Amino acid sequence: MRATPMIAALLVSIASGASAGPRDRAETEMARDGHSAIIAGRQAAFKLTLASFVGLKAAITRGDDPKTLVLPASAIAAWGKAIPSMFPAHSDGPASKALPTIWSDRTAFEARATDMAAAADKLAALAKAGNAAALPAQWDSLKGSCAACHIKYRAEDVKNRL
Repeated sequence: MRATPMIAALLVSIASGASAGPRDRAETEMARDGHSAIIAGRQAAFKLTLASFVGLKAAITRGDDPKTLVLPASAIAAWGKAIPSMFPAHSDGPASKALPTIWSDRTAFEARATDMAAAADKLAALAKAGNAAALPAQWDSLKGSCAACHIKYRAEDVKNRL
């Protein structure tokens, strides 16, 4: 038996969750509740990133061997590349500080994460090369990329903590 195009479209719509019925709303709520582990994970990762970020600043200010900064800068870069995957749809539960613009302006959000990863990658490269003189300016660039994202996509502004 062949399905008509209308039935096929209905089946695709149901399978993709495009229907707006009560069942879909309940599934959306269950997905939102199921994202609490993702929210907790990304909040922990942001705290670890902040610790690395502050540690980098302290090490740069002290004049530590630049090569010791490669690992924390690389870790921040890796996190920047992972950030978009840590914000799936409906992961904006009560514990989250994520603003709705993350999902409504997804392309720009992903671009900000890419900018942060690139700034951290450049900091790691400068550290690996032993270029201590260039580190403060690149740290400032990384700070700016973090702040640009937080200002637009985070409910609680933390730019003054950095």
